Amino acid sequence: MPSPTPPSGSRVRRAPDRRLLAVGMLAGAAAGAWVAGRMKESAAGTGSGSLAGDVPPMIDWEQARSLAVNMNRGGALTAPARAELDARYRDLVARCVPLVAAYTGDDLPDGPDRTHAFDRVDWINANIDGFRRMFEPLEALNPLLSGKPGAAGGAFLGGVNRAVVSGELGLLLGYLGRRVLGQYDLALLGKEPVAAGKLYFVEPNIRMVEEQLGLPAADFRMWLALHETTHAFEFEAHPWLRLHFNGLLERYFALLRDDAEHLRHAGVKGLGLFVDRVRTADHGGGSWLATVMSPEQRELFNEMQATMCVVEGYSNHVMNAVGKELLPTYETIARKFEQRQRQRTAAEQIFARLTGLSVKLEQYRLGEAFVNAVANERGHGTARRIWEGPEFLPTMEEIREPQRWLARVDARDAARGRRLGEGATA
Repeated sequence: MPSPTPPSGSRVRRAPDRRLLAVGMLAGAAAGAWVAGRMKESAAGTGSGSLAGDVPPMIDWEQARSLAVNMNRGGALTAPARAELDARYRDLVARCVPLVAAYTGDDLPDGPDRTHAFDRVDWINANIDGFRRMFEPLEALNPLLSGKPGAAGGAFLGGVNRAVVSGELGLLLGYLGRRVLGQYDLALLGKEPVAAGKLYFVEPNIRMVEEQLGLPAADFRMWLALHETTHAFEFEAHPWLRLHFNGLLERYFALLRDDAEHLRHAGVKGLGLFVDRVRTADHGGGSWLATVMSPEQRELFNEMQATMCVVEGYSNHVMNAVGKELLPTYETIARKFEQRQRQRTAAEQIFARLTGLSVKLEQYRLGEAFVNAVANERGHGTARRIWEGPEFLPTMEEIREPQRWLARVDARDAARGRRLGEGATA
């Protein structure tokens, strides 16, 4: 049985969830875009004419892509190398699937067919496409769609905002492109039917870490494959999970549109809304992004964070349970990986704080501790009840105090037992 707090080296450096990064950036970028739009209109006076259908998007995707790619030159995979690595990683995932299925009781029939070896530019391109889908709601808030053409000064302000958001996204992707080892990528907010998720392994980064830490190549790659395979099981064996997360995102974007409309009608004076939020927000230990959110937005953001906490936490729990039996070098890999995680440079630590990544990673650790605590006390069968439906997902408060979640589940079971008993009596 795993210990309540397993070695944190068992956590794989994977992409911090794109959905949460997009939500955080949307909170600031939308407000900035509307402010720029209102300042543009003020500078233009009454304005004249109309927008002639050629409205530039609020994010310059090619600028973001170019910046990220320029940060990740080198290490490109040749076609023969890619084919060989694809086959190797698909074999690893194929070996992981029955092991994870045996432990979780779930099924994943075609995971190996959706497994790909990537270089850094491949990973950037895949995630640019994913971010583009995620940011479509932001484009609906573009002030230029309903504003006036404005003067050169106003257009400049709008262009500056676009350049800042595009540059921020490019810098984020460029930074992560050199560090992410693996990713399970499932499109959200896409049109139905949604294709099954894909598993990516960023070979140049994997090889770099392997060489830096002196890790056994085969075992290290199996260690990584286990983690990503468990994510495929989580989302694909429980289709309600994607629908639930989509619902949270759509509700969040609806609230964001309300903010945008407020700024649209109130102009620069509407900034007082955000000033009040920052003034009254709880600054103790949370991300700075949360301070510009309304209470309703923050509640939804916390619910999304809690969901991803248990997604990551359960994945690590399964990885530990299966990996320790499978790999004789498991503990060695975990220990060395943990040492590497602790040795981040000052620049990396600052970047993580500015982007909110440090908060997200800490909450993922809480998720792992939650799942392990429940499994220790009640067994894996109780821990996996988080996948019975949205009502069984823990809140952030319950993640911090697993006994509260157990008490709530017990109360639900007791109430259901009473209802079943009453029905039988009737």
